[in-house]
Amino acid sequence: MPKMKTKRCAAKRFSFTANGKVKYKKMNLRHILTKKNAKRKRHLRQTGILSDADSAKVRKQLLPYG
Repeated sequence: MPKMKTKRCAAKRFSFTANGKVKYKKMNLRHILTKKNAKRKRHLRQTGILSDADSAKVRKQLLPYG
């Protein structure tokens, strides 16, 4: 059997922590930044952790060897 291919679009957006949780970069920090306050932008810089249900989908369908 050939190896399963990793979905490259998912590999560029998600990564795994040491405990196996799925990290992602938060949205809304690309443009129209003048109307967002500093606290909001500061929190958007931090990485997010996917919920268990969503991380199971990502792990199973998109990143088979993660």
